[in-house]
Amino acid sequence: MRKRKPKPPVEKRPVSISTASVLVGVETHTIRYWEREFSEFLNPVRTEGGQRRYRPEDIDVLKEIKRLLKEELYTIAGAKRKLSERFEQQVSEPSSAGNNGTHGTKRSKRTATQR
Repeated sequence: MRKRKPKPPVEKRPVSISTASVLVGVETHTIRYWEREFSEFLNPVRTEGGQRRYRPEDIDVLKEIKRLLKEELYTIAGAKRKLSERFEQQVSEPSSAGNNGTHGTKRSKRTATQR
């Protein structure tokens, strides 16, 4: 009898866009939009049939995008800059540039909630 190769643990397997939407807490169309807007940070693998499969690191990026946009109230441009800074810090040493170039990228809660 032939032994099967063990599958990776569930938490390490790529998931469908519908599962990713449940994990992140946003609709599937939002994930597709973010995939286009944040393509330099988010690139899910595709099946032979073209379906998206999100790896754990993709889910982490989606959660970070959601946090920046929904909780921290960054604009799309501001969130891109913030993600760029974080990815650069992971690759190289943190810069001492401070907040240069980020002025005006974060919306105030008062402005965002005014009707």
